[in-house]
Amino acid sequence: MGEDRGELSERDVAVLALERQSWPGPGAKERAVRERLGITPARYYQLLNALLDDPRALAHDPVTVNRLRRLRDARRERR
Repeated sequence: MGEDRGELSERDVAVLALERQSWPGPGAKERAVRERLGITPARYYQLLNALLDDPRALAHDPVTVNRLRRLRDARRERR
């Protein structure tokens, strides 16, 4: 997949795939981020937040992106 052709990178697709999953308990998701993507959880959340504003991510996985946008907006409203 090439970003130059307007497609998501493999890492971006993997981030969205991780976010679609449900996690059994605290720490499981963070472990998976480190093991599968080889990045820190902080970097993962930075990438994920940027993806929520990327129209390519919305086109790739509208259900996940819209769900996460709603959660992000709700958190912002509570601040």
